Amino acid sequence: MSRRASTANGSQLLYGHWSVLEAIRAQRRPLEQLLLTEGVEERGKLVEILQLARSRGLRIRRIPRNIMDDITNNARHQHTALRVGPYPYVELDHILQKADALGERPLLLILDLLKDPQNVGVLLRIADSVGVHGIMLQERRSVGITPAVISSSSGAAEHLNIARVTNLVQTMRELREDGIWLVGLDTNDQLQPLDAVDLNVPLGLVLGSEGEGMRRLVRENCDVLATLPMRGRVASLNVATAGSIALYSAWNARSWEGWHGTAPRLPAGGKNS
Repeated sequence: MSRRASTANGSQLLYGHWSVLEAIRAQRRPLEQLLLTEGVEERGKLVEILQLARSRGLRIRRIPRNIMDDITNNARHQHTALRVGPYPYVELDHILQKADALGERPLLLILDLLKDPQNVGVLLRIADSVGVHGIMLQERRSVGITPAVISSSSGAAEHLNIARVTNLVQTMRELREDGIWLVGLDTNDQLQPLDAVDLNVPLGLVLGSEGEGMRRLVRENCDVLATLPMRGRVASLNVATAGSIALYSAWNARSWEGWHGTAPRLPAGGKNS
């Protein structure tokens, strides 16, 4: 992340159409200034951003392309950036209260020292898609919710309840005391497959870091360890891919809870029967 993208007081500079648009829509943190590249044509998604910004009374400033490139550290900014206040992390109790208020069994995502902004961003985007009530990250040694993460999540991070905790293992113990069933996803083919695990319960899905997987104490504090069976020759899946599959499996186990559409069902004999 560029040093310019985050300041001493925690303010951030978001970039790209989706990050900017979702931050304005969410209105969960102070919106300071919308920045556009000089001469950029107002069309497509930018029209929607400008309409929303003006309706919020947001200051708009146009700057030269080289300055836009510089302040975003040459990221894919799409000629658009937004100065905002610090990311609004929440407390663990807030996450559990949200699920209770909705009358739903908690569905949580617990990330053990993930460091790649792209992986975390993808997981946050899927978490939003399936209605995850909250995400837990450890404060030290893992990536926080940076502009790069927000960009990778296509702005979904702006709508999620994310807790940054001091000690992830202790948080997991507290969740177990609150009746949350912790399922850790691992790559050991001796483990039971994920589809053999009951995911239609108050659930915390635990994912380990890139390359190293879950730490020993994190693994030991899971109620069950599961794996995604694989038929091909590649040894394992990227954590973002595996986590995405597991999150959709959990939502499917809840019969697509909260979705207003109709889940597609194939005939018993397959699509050609």
